[in-house]
Amino acid sequence: MRSRLCLLRCLRLLRIFNMDLDKRFVNVLLLGLGFMFVFTAFQTMGNIEKTILDSIPGFTGNGFWSLAIIYGVFAITNWATPSIISLIGPRMAMVIGAVTYATFIASFFFPSAWLLYLVSGIVGFGAALIWTGQGNYLTINADASTLARDSGVFWALMQSSMFLGNTFVYIAFQGKESIDSDTRTFVLIVLTAVSIVGIVFFAFLPPPISVDGELANKREAGPLAAFINSISLLSTQDMLLLCLTFFYSGLELSFYSGVYGTCLGKIKHFGDAAKQLVGMNGIFVGFGEVLGGLFFGIMGKKTARWGRDAIVIAGFIIHILSFFLIFLNVPNDATISKDTTIESYITPNKFIAILCSFLLGFGDSIFSTQIYSILGSMYSEDSAPAFAVFKFMQSIAAAISFFYSDTFYLTVQLSLLVIFATIGTASFCIVEYTAKKRGDPSPSHVSQTTSLSDKISTES
Repeated sequence: MRSRLCLLRCLRLLRIFNMDLDKRFVNVLLLGLGFMFVFTAFQTMGNIEKTILDSIPGFTGNGFWSLAIIYGVFAITNWATPSIISLIGPRMAMVIGAVTYATFIASFFFPSAWLLYLVSGIVGFGAALIWTGQGNYLTINADASTLARDSGVFWALMQSSMFLGNTFVYIAFQGKESIDSDTRTFVLIVLTAVSIVGIVFFAFLPPPISVDGELANKREAGPLAAFINSISLLSTQDMLLLCLTFFYSGLELSFYSGVYGTCLGKIKHFGDAAKQLVGMNGIFVGFGEVLGGLFFGIMGKKTARWGRDAIVIAGFIIHILSFFLIFLNVPNDATISKDTTIESYITPNKFIAILCSFLLGFGDSIFSTQIYSILGSMYSEDSAPAFAVFKFMQSIAAAISFFYSDTFYLTVQLSLLVIFATIGTASFCIVEYTAKKRGDPSPSHVSQTTSLSDKISTES
């Protein structure tokens, strides 16, 4: 009897997966896997870049400046990417972008300040290609009823890269007060190889499929029209307000992806375990990102009842809590000194430090998935220009943040994050409220989505 029940349940699950795994959703899964491999390498490298470069004797390059150049070039070249994608398509754009990421990581085999800054500029251009291409490809494969699910599943797959890569770094750095040459070389070999696997995924990514099931080979617009659309979007009230949200997402991105982990690695109170916390930070940021992506993606039908504005407010509260705990737990000079000399307000606690990593990741997943949702629903006809504007503002903020990251004390940086979190959250809520009044696509459209968990419960 039990075996028969188990068999019936297996058949139900197979039927559910067959319903869910349509060709468009398979494309989203493959897209997420490609990003997972590329960003397992790159996000891990970004998290440890400052630590790695500081371990090279006589090296004069600045890891934070490298990251600032990446996001600065990303912001500038982002305006050209809709035009480029209109010519070569999103798949080829993502392949080229992935190659630049692999090149960036491989350049660390040859430590040189000028080479570091040069490849940082190259990967900035690649980032503009890969992210605008991703937004375009994801939007084509999704529709109003699947956008929340697809965005959440993509985000969970992509951000699992932080969990995977930093778990590897945690093990590689175990018991090491400083990073020796052999450890550095081993880490770089593994990360470069992983990024190449991501390139292979993008190279064999199927053509995007539109809602009617046809191959979406038609470009959204010509090169000039795509550029004009990007500029014209900035003149609209909704997009100008959303730009404030995008700007905050860039500030907090730079903080959780580079600044906070570096601060933990400098806390003397943690002793030899400080370097391991750099990897542990990335693991728990990734865990928060994945959990948030799955929760707001697969459970989209239930969470949509709250509304995008309510979900973003929850993310705001989570981030404010994390900033306050970091203020208490991390010495104020951790951002500007090689070793901390100022006492924190409480005795530094590893549990609180890692809890803040999780909260930063979970809060970021909330902002990111809701930004994807609102852009995909409000600008479905102009997805490439809309995502270009988003990435422009986000990368400008990240570049500015990385430039001042080793100049401003921690309290100054946390204060800026709180101010812009408040402004960004308020502006997002205003746009969502006005969209509801106009009758634009809103969280209600997500309620039509039947998530995997809902189907399981219905079948049971």
